[in-house]
Amino acid sequence: MGLVRNHPMRSGDYLEGMLSDYVGGKARMKGQKSSSARLVTVLTCLQFAFALYATFLLYYMSPAIDLRAKPDFTWATRIAQQWKQFIVKPHVVSHNQLEATSSAIQPISPSEVCEHEKIDFTQKKSNDAQMIKLKTELYNEVLGFQSKNAGTETLAELMAMKSKWDLRGPKRAKVTVILNHFKRKTLCAQLDSLLQQTLPFHHVWTEADLVYILDDDMIPGKKMLQILSHVAGTTKYENAVLGSIGRILPFRQKDFTFPSYRKFRSKEAGLYLPDPAYDITVDKIVQVDFLSSSWFLSAELVKTLFTETPFTFATGEDLHLSYQLQKYRNAGSFVLPVDPNDKETWGDSEHRLAYVSETTRNLQRHCSSSRRPMVESSYDWSTVGKKAYIAVSGTNFCPCEDAATALKWPKLVCKERRFKIFDLAVGAHSGISKSEVPLINAVYSSVKGLIKIHNPSVVITVADIDPNVKKALKMATETNSNGTTLVLLQRATISKVLWMADLRPTALPYWNRMRISVNIITQNRVRSLTRLLKSLSNAYYVGDEIPISFNVDRGLIRAVSESWYPSSDDDYGLLLEDDIEVSPYYYLWIKYALLAYHYDPQVSFPELSSISLYTPRIVEVVKERPKWNPTEFFKHIHPNTPYLHQLPCSWGSVFFPKQWREFYVYMNMRFTEDAKKNPVQIPKSRTNGWQASWKKFLIDMMYLRGYVSLYPNFPKQASFSTNHMEPGAHISAKDNVVRHDKTDFEVPLLKEDFRTLLPSGKLPPASKLPSLNLFNQPVSLKGLKAAGTKLGQDVLKCNNVSEIVVVDHGTGLPVRCAKF
Repeated sequence: MGLVRNHPMRSGDYLEGMLSDYVGGKARMKGQKSSSARLVTVLTCLQFAFALYATFLLYYMSPAIDLRAKPDFTWATRIAQQWKQFIVKPHVVSHNQLEATSSAIQPISPSEVCEHEKIDFTQKKSNDAQMIKLKTELYNEVLGFQSKNAGTETLAELMAMKSKWDLRGPKRAKVTVILNHFKRKTLCAQLDSLLQQTLPFHHVWTEADLVYILDDDMIPGKKMLQILSHVAGTTKYENAVLGSIGRILPFRQKDFTFPSYRKFRSKEAGLYLPDPAYDITVDKIVQVDFLSSSWFLSAELVKTLFTETPFTFATGEDLHLSYQLQKYRNAGSFVLPVDPNDKETWGDSEHRLAYVSETTRNLQRHCSSSRRPMVESSYDWSTVGKKAYIAVSGTNFCPCEDAATALKWPKLVCKERRFKIFDLAVGAHSGISKSEVPLINAVYSSVKGLIKIHNPSVVITVADIDPNVKKALKMATETNSNGTTLVLLQRATISKVLWMADLRPTALPYWNRMRISVNIITQNRVRSLTRLLKSLSNAYYVGDEIPISFNVDRGLIRAVSESWYPSSDDDYGLLLEDDIEVSPYYYLWIKYALLAYHYDPQVSFPELSSISLYTPRIVEVVKERPKWNPTEFFKHIHPNTPYLHQLPCSWGSVFFPKQWREFYVYMNMRFTEDAKKNPVQIPKSRTNGWQASWKKFLIDMMYLRGYVSLYPNFPKQASFSTNHMEPGAHISAKDNVVRHDKTDFEVPLLKEDFRTLLPSGKLPPASKLPSLNLFNQPVSLKGLKAAGTKLGQDVLKCNNVSEIVVVDHGTGLPVRCAKF
């Protein structure tokens, strides 16, 4: 039984005959007319029936109908079956006719319809020994680095890892396979390979767990889906895209440019993996910049491909996919290892097809300009050997051209191959949204990529930046395991902190670590306190929060000892009496010195116990109190070099937490009501007779243990603090003129940027700082310790030639003696 057309004529011939009969005026029988009328009626009814059918079908396809309820369309099928007899009349075929028809139709074999790619060439092999050596060394270096940082596994090790898609487990992965064909004749070969996979693929896209995309140059081995699914099911590689061919892009040069991947005889040109031309096989899983020819990933990750609109839909999908996954999902691209003895484990059993393809190479040239801004946005600071990067939000927020104009650079810098400004292009590829989520996501993803590539010490922005951008930057810096720090600068202070470029990159991550508190000791000098507070409020704080405490003077020893105690090793105390006034630059001096001499991991400076804001004009501990000018004294080194002094400063000084705990314990152990009974008597020092002075105990401790303080030294002894010598606990009104000359103590405050006054425009290395003893005599740090040891009056009895007291810096308690 079958359905055939009754009329043997072609449609055109039939219609032509009808027209000829009509024009010739041939008579028609009445029965024929009535038959034609019935046919027209039937056709009209049939048209109406199909209109109803289409209406119902559109209704069931509307969004209001839940298709998961599986609506029943069998009624429509029954209607169609009832009506088909009006269209085509059944024609009964006899048994003999059926046999004759069957014998006339021959089955078609795959060999008759399938075309196969002819590979009539041998695999390219390089005979350049130097190139083979360079490529092999580079591959081993890459593999060694990845093995050390993330671990790399062989195929056997990967298959031994626990996976939710293990074939031996209860769940089978559902894999959708997408075949991407252009000109090659490999479709049948791919289908044959896929149909013979040890893990059958799944064809329903909406229910797939995993997606396998294949170019037409890839014919995978029979075990490939099983291997890919197993690896994708492991915890380590579930958030990754896997493949069989990949490329590591050219490496950044010292001048921050990128060479061509075709650069001859150079390691910097990157790698193509695997590379049979140089006998490089992938025997361990290796991370690459992007994959070519095949991609295996979870169905969820596929959505990331369209987070940003691609630069082009013509080519570059491999670059775009890997770029989007890394940017928005932190998903890497990996080339899987193979068993060289088992071709069924290969992702490209006929690697010559992929190797001779110029598709990826051409698209790399096409898309290189779109990838470069992610890795080349650098410009030189004035400091030799260091790099900084400028990033702007781009589009309508802050285009690169506007940034270039603000920097007085030509706008062409935004188009150069070696970019000087990185344009985040926020919203350019995904559209502008009123929600803060796309903004945070775009800034976070872009800056995170920059941080990952360049590993900067700090990311610097203005403190009053948009809160959402600030949140995104904070997230991006916190994700860097190497410790990138977000620095929020007040706009007014940006030009004042150019000394940041002089610090080592190892010191900059500690920018936010320190906490400096201002501790004011006051009593009844309202005008003095008001002046001090005003000067503090006018200072530059680079966005840092500065807590302030007040302690009412009840005797200086008690007032000082109770005014501050460190809560951590990053807690520093600035002690100020109310007749002190500070420079607008005082906080910048403290921060710069702490980062340069205390937080830099490459600097070992345990002797430094405080940072002075004040430069003395007299030798305080000598009875005659002679005048002293450090600018003149150090002119043979540099007239404005900072220096180290064994004398602590009480007129504006920041004290370090470890040494302050030590001082606190020392003062409690050595305090006596009668100063003459104090066991520490420094030869020829006025401090031996000081009474009710906390400073005397600090001087004693620093002398015995070889501690020093850092002092500024600028023209006319301009300082970061000054003492107005107003009547108080130590200076009475009636004795002030006789015993104290105000000009010996009151120094000018620095009102200009001090950086330009320093030697070579920056703080000198710690090893180059000159040091003075208590009496303003040049003595080395070792000599200072020797003098204290020789006195032999510390709380522990140590060898008075070569040993010094060592304390527990957590408690300040003396522990033992140690050689110095």
